[in-house]
Amino acid sequence: MNNWRLIKLNFGNSPAHFGELGIGMEETSDRVRSDTLFSAWISACARLFKKDDFEKVLQQFLNPQPSVTMSSTFVYRHHNDRDIYYLPRPLKFPPNYPAGDGDLEFFKAYKKINYLPLEVWYKWYQGEGFTIEDRQELIKETNKKKSDGFLHEQGTFSYKEAFKIGQEPKIAVDRLTRTTNFYHTGFVQFQWEQNGNDIESRSGLYFLLNFSQKDETLEDKLCAALQLLGEEGIGGERSSGAGHFEVEWLPLPEVWQKVVNFKASHYSLMSLFWDNDLSALKHLIAEDKDACYEIIERGGWISGQQLRRKMLRMFVEGSVFSSSPLGKIADVTPHQLIDKKTKKPKKHPIYRSGISLSLPIKVKSE
Repeated sequence: MNNWRLIKLNFGNSPAHFGELGIGMEETSDRVRSDTLFSAWISACARLFKKDDFEKVLQQFLNPQPSVTMSSTFVYRHHNDRDIYYLPRPLKFPPNYPAGDGDLEFFKAYKKINYLPLEVWYKWYQGEGFTIEDRQELIKETNKKKSDGFLHEQGTFSYKEAFKIGQEPKIAVDRLTRTTNFYHTGFVQFQWEQNGNDIESRSGLYFLLNFSQKDETLEDKLCAALQLLGEEGIGGERSSGAGHFEVEWLPLPEVWQKVVNFKASHYSLMSLFWDNDLSALKHLIAEDKDACYEIIERGGWISGQQLRRKMLRMFVEGSVFSSSPLGKIADVTPHQLIDKKTKKPKKHPIYRSGISLSLPIKVKSE
């Protein structure tokens, strides 16, 4: 039996800097992808637990059948006494989506929606599908006319109201020459409005966890390590106080139960996915006529060292396949840290998670 959890990361008034490959310090993402979350989380485990206990936790991910899978983080917003959970829009059209010249009336608005509220995501990809009313509402959005339909009510067009992205000036001082360098760093600030002791409106990040079987010991350890990570911060600019969060470790809300238990013939990634098994990839891509995916390069610096991890090409969230991919942990230890004689890491391996979590969906027939 699957054991799902929904984890909220509440940043309060703490800003965050989530860097991505290919963008400078001036830019920041609004969320953390699954591989970054895994790396930061497993590092917190290493600092919190003794060696034997840590290796037991790590082995749960290294096993051919991982004991736990996690999604990337996505934005949630608490507004008007309800939570709006945003999910990546699958790269395939939903059932009943009208193909043809007529879709140009609303296609521009449709393509701009990268994240769907859970209720809209469920309606389009597990429920009745795309409707005439949805089409009419998207046409209004394209023409910048006020809309009051289902999509508007659920928060489809208000995703960016959950956070603000800005820049702060910084000065770097060279340790040897004492010369200064002026630059800007991008920060994301999640919405957080409080009236006395009552929180009127808030937003943050959330992600899904799925334990293959009930394991309270593993769950307690992961929860403790995530709380430590929240105290230390996630992302960049932690020395400036960025990235601190509080953890809400919740059983899967009822509204999500029908989503994860849905039966369908297609699956949409909720995390990054990587595998070096060519036969498995061939089955997923070459032999899957319905596959629709995008690939992103993932790299990054090793904390505390002027060394970069090995680069990986990974499938992104929203990619669609006819079967649920599993994925693997990748060893991305730089060659500078590999012993030439033993061919093993001098200290410990550097890992990146390509283990995937996906949700079942229905898609438009070709």
